[in-house]
Amino acid sequence: MSPAQLPAQLLTQVPTASAPRPLVALISATPASIPPVTAAFADAFPDAVLWNILDDRLLPEAEQRGGVTDELAQRMGRLIEHAVREGADAVLLTCSLYGPVTAALREAAPVPLLPPDGAAFDAVLRAGHRRILLVASNSASMNDSRQRLLQQAASEGVQVEVDAVVVPGAVRPALEGDQEALTEALYSALLPALAEHPDTGAVLLAQYSLAPAAPALASELGRRIYSSPQAAAELLHQQLTAGVR
Repeated sequence: MSPAQLPAQLLTQVPTASAPRPLVALISATPASIPPVTAAFADAFPDAVLWNILDDRLLPEAEQRGGVTDELAQRMGRLIEHAVREGADAVLLTCSLYGPVTAALREAAPVPLLPPDGAAFDAVLRAGHRRILLVASNSASMNDSRQRLLQQAASEGVQVEVDAVVVPGAVRPALEGDQEALTEALYSALLPALAEHPDTGAVLLAQYSLAPAAPALASELGRRIYSSPQAAAELLHQQLTAGVR
C-alpha cells in the first residue's frame, strides 16, 4: 500500500489546536473492539478524550474480497484523514487486519498514528521472549499479525518462534461481550498448545476483541498475557504527555 494509494491530504494536514485533554481517535472495524480499548485507556491514560470512529463493513467486505484490497485501504485512509482533519491528537487503529495501512502514512502524519498491535509487538520483543503463542479468532487476522510480528523481529535482529492458535469459538462471545464464555473458549484452545510447547514465554492476543479475557487467562494459565489495547494506551500516554513520537 503506497502513499499514492491513500489520501494525499493526510501527508500535509495540520491538526487544529488541541484541547487541554488530548483527543485520541480510535478507528474500529467492529463494535467488539470498543469496550476493550476504552477499558485500557481508562486504566493507562484516563486523561485522554476518546473519539470512536466505526465502520463495521470493513471486516465483512475484506472477507468477501479475500483480504484488504487497495480500495479498502483507501477507505481506511480516508477515515484516518477525517480524524486528523478534525483535530485528533493521535489516531489508533483497533483492527489488526488494517494495521498495514498505517505503514504508508505513519512517518508523514502530523500526529502519532499507531497500528493496532505495534505497541504490543514492541513490548513482547523487548521483554526477551523467544517463543510466543499468538492467538486470533480468524485465520486472516492471525496470518497478518504473525507475518508482521516476524517481520518486526527480523528487522530488530531478534530470533523468535511464533506459534499460532486460531479460535473460531471466540467470535460469538467477543461480539456479545460474554467475557466468561470468551475466556473459556480461549483457555480450552490455549491449554493444549502450551502443553505442546512448554517453553512458551508469552501469549499475545492478536485482536482487541479478545483483550477482556487477558487477566483471567493470565491467572489460570500462569503465563504473561499481552493484549494490544493496553500496550497501545500506555504508549500513547507516553507520546502525548512527553511529546515523544
